[in-house]
Amino acid sequence: MSESHQRLVAFLVAGSFFMENLDGTVIATALPQMAASFHASPVDLNLGMTVYMLTLAVFIPVSGWLADRFGPRTVFSSAIGIFTLASVLCGLTNSLWQFTLARILQGIGGAMMVPVGRLVVLRITDKKNLMRSVAYITWPGLMAPVIGPPAGGFITTYFSWRWIFFLNIPLGVVALALALLWVGNEKENANRLFDWWGFALLGTCCVAFMYGLELLGQRSPDWLQVAGLLLYSVLSGWLSLRHMLRTEHPLLEFSAMRFKSFSISIAGGSLFRIAISVSPFLLPLMFQVAFGLSAFESGLLVLSLFAGNLSMKTITTPVLRRFGFRTVLIVNGVLSALLICSFGLLSPQTPRYAILGVLFLHGLSRSMQFTSVNTLAFAEVPKAAMSSATSMQAVVQQMSMGMGVAVGAVALRAAAFLRGYHGAEPSLADFHVAFALVSLLAIIAVVDCFGLDPSAGAEVSGHARR
Repeated sequence: MSESHQRLVAFLVAGSFFMENLDGTVIATALPQMAASFHASPVDLNLGMTVYMLTLAVFIPVSGWLADRFGPRTVFSSAIGIFTLASVLCGLTNSLWQFTLARILQGIGGAMMVPVGRLVVLRITDKKNLMRSVAYITWPGLMAPVIGPPAGGFITTYFSWRWIFFLNIPLGVVALALALLWVGNEKENANRLFDWWGFALLGTCCVAFMYGLELLGQRSPDWLQVAGLLLYSVLSGWLSLRHMLRTEHPLLEFSAMRFKSFSISIAGGSLFRIAISVSPFLLPLMFQVAFGLSAFESGLLVLSLFAGNLSMKTITTPVLRRFGFRTVLIVNGVLSALLICSFGLLSPQTPRYAILGVLFLHGLSRSMQFTSVNTLAFAEVPKAAMSSATSMQAVVQQMSMGMGVAVGAVALRAAAFLRGYHGAEPSLADFHVAFALVSLLAIIAVVDCFGLDPSAGAEVSGHARR
């Protein structure tokens, strides 16, 4: 397959990823208007965001089996169609429960789009072009959480919240047509049985863990319920792991974990994804609650993260070719942790240019680390194991990035507890402590990278050929 076709498919998958990721965050600023339409409380509308993320986490493991059995083009195009149809239904709903059901359907479509789209790109891309293609398909995960809230606020203010979903219609139709035209449908291991027991255990584990974390971040959580959910998630997670290691046709195969580069992307990479996913949640909240800025002003400040993300894309490949994955992940990982910690030094008196500068640098570092981790994950995985590796990586990535908001809320509550403060709203000091706690996660993620071989991923980065 020609390099131009590989590039076109990567752009198509990136566009579908962006559509899926954006819908996970874009309704955040539209909640009050949506609540008025549904005659409900804005807090209740969080259910629409939560069920979407939970549905993604539950159904992503199924996507690998579906792609093997029915072919990636069939599953990928069906996912785009389901997602687009669900977007129409979301825009037409008139009650909270109608909206929740439509979001569940949308999450099912998104759950199939994410890993299957990535699998399509990985299967057709040569190792020498892998870094470029992965860079294309990872930028949506960095862009969407940053531009989602201000975009949702703009659409809601000047049009209607329903257009947040209706705008997906032309995008989905074009993406569906291009998927049917460009994506192949080669089936692999089509006779593999579906692991229903593993699906039940892993799915309920993901739901219990993410919902337990969300409850833990609330102001007055039901501690018994939180403990029960987290305890069940640990137990069901252990049982699912035990089952999948023993069964002949597991939902997720762990063969790719024998590659150090892949295991690092799962372990340390997950901690880093959680850490960088907290920033788009805590920063706008700090700017509005502690700095007194409007939603639009805080959104404009956070857009400097997006500028940093885009700016780094042009130099990611040369930097990795010059220094290699191990050096970049360690040095840039430490820098990312320090920049997250530096948010604790910001205050309403900090000059705006200084805030923009720090956020821009954070955008640069998070983009470099995110792309490096995701590229390294598949640098040594053979094509025969790509389907199972993609499914596992997609589940872990979605879970870790989805946990960003919950971890940010937990960090705020922990900061308030440490200071003995029990107010309704977090103070500036609470935000400062929360960012310090989150930076510790980023540092722990770097520790995992020291075990990486200096030549790891050389075929992808080109570092060894210098």
